[in-house]
Formats: sequence, structure tokens, C-alpha cells
Amino acid sequence: MKDKRHYYRLKELRKYKELTQVELCEKLDLYKTTYCNYEQGKRELPTSLAIRLAEFYDVSLDYLVERTDIRTPYGKEVYEGE
Repeated sequence: MKDKRHYYRLKELRKYKELTQVELCEKLDLYKTTYCNYEQGKRELPTSLAIRLAEFYDVSLDYLVERTDIRTPYGKEVYEGE
């Protein structure tokens, strides 16, 4: 059985940005049906799209696929007080 944890995070991030699936698909030039399949875990998320989504949401790939709970993308430093 496939691990579908990262599909939950896709929905979580989209809702955090207060976007519908249609709005997100328009912004990223995706087909809604295809994106729905990713979010529901019916289709494997391609690496190229995972990278685009991580950049769009300003999170790391590891956060997107639930390998960590740290949102900060690699290379961005977190300073105290920010």
C-alpha cells in the first residue's frame, strides 16, 4: 500500500492559503481533475510538481511530503525574533 501522508499536507497547505482547488489550479496552470487526484492520493505526485508546490507555498520538499514538521525551505535561515 502506498504512503499517502503527503497528500493530506497538500490539502492542508492549500486551505491555509485560503484557496480552492480551482483557484490553485488556475494559479499553477494545472488541470483540476489531475490535481484532485494528487490531493486524494489517487495519483502519484510528480517530483517536478512537488518542487513547484513547495516553491509556491514557500516550504521545503521534506515538509510537503511530511518528512519533517519544519516548514522552512532549504537554504533559508531562520533568525530568532523573525
